[in-house]
Amino acid sequence: MMIITQKITSLAYEIHDGMFRKDEELTPSQRGLAVRRMPSLLEYLSYNCNFMGILAGPLCSYKDYITFIEGRSYHMTQAGEHGEEEIQYEKTEPSPNIAVIQKLLVCGLSLLFHLTISKTLPVEYNIDEHFQATASWPAKVIYLYVSLLAARPKYYFAWTLADAINNAAGFGFRGYDKNGAARWDLISNLRIQQIEMSTSFKMFLDNWNIQTALWLKRVCYERTSLSPTIQTFILSAIWHGVYPGYYLTFLTGVVMTLAARAMRNNFRHHFIEPPQLKLLYDVITWIATQIAVSYTVVPFVLLSIKPSFMFYSSWYYSLHSAGILVLLLLPVKKTQRGKNIHENIQLSRSKKFDERENSLGQNSFSTTNNVCNQNQEIASRHSSLKQ
Repeated sequence: MMIITQKITSLAYEIHDGMFRKDEELTPSQRGLAVRRMPSLLEYLSYNCNFMGILAGPLCSYKDYITFIEGRSYHMTQAGEHGEEEIQYEKTEPSPNIAVIQKLLVCGLSLLFHLTISKTLPVEYNIDEHFQATASWPAKVIYLYVSLLAARPKYYFAWTLADAINNAAGFGFRGYDKNGAARWDLISNLRIQQIEMSTSFKMFLDNWNIQTALWLKRVCYERTSLSPTIQTFILSAIWHGVYPGYYLTFLTGVVMTLAARAMRNNFRHHFIEPPQLKLLYDVITWIATQIAVSYTVVPFVLLSIKPSFMFYSSWYYSLHSAGILVLLLLPVKKTQRGKNIHENIQLSRSKKFDERENSLGQNSFSTTNNVCNQNQEIASRHSSLKQ
């Protein structure tokens, strides 16, 4: 049901962008997925209820899906001689077998990990009274990270299996890389290596539940100018369901995301050179990111509000306090997106002002002409009366 809800809203916005908005009003991602015509009933039902993704997804855009259904996903584009047109030619359909086998192997390993190690490292043990009373702080930090690391393979299994099913049906081809190898990651929902090696909160979010993140970006983040990060996290919490743990996780995620962004903008440029300093920075930010992510998502796993507050209380809300202090003490730079929105607003205002000036100028010019014409008529009548 969650996937169908995503598809319905995604298609609605794609149609709206393609049929009711001008290209210059759209972001590049919105422009690339804009739908220029209303889909038929068969196309609509096929997109929402196709057997490949009705249970576990992953979400895909209508434009990508209909391109696959019409057999155009293997067409390549090449610029014309003068660059003014593009010529489409068809390339041999690549086989998804290797990609499917690789993803099924990942599914098998993830399922094995979940059925063995995950059971011995429950997240609930973080709020065990004996553990909280006897464990040292380093032990608490290590177990928090390891227990959340052990909780992730079930998501890896589900999303990778869904991706493999779509690939086996021929859907998910993204083109060819620089080495000429076929890429089957058009609708992939995660990148495991990037997740586990994330050195920033944003890097983790960009590689986790990718298609839902892109959906949230298209339908919310790119369409609001007032606190887009906060609104996007709130929408994500509502979409996930009614468990209190979801809302605690995403509200905490707002603080962590904004604080991590402020830290990165203020300090990262000091650690680019030499390479040894950059390596040290990466190690420190990796540790901080993994701890912050684990701290944030504990309520998402526990679901209920009482155990979630028990966990945060056992940590004295330390990362909440640290994130708020960072936001209060460090200067927050306006993002490039905010600058672009401001520039677009100023540009549209200046255009409207110029149009008003032109219209006023034309009106005043026509008024002056009318006055001059009236004076000429009066003078000519006066001279004729004298004669």
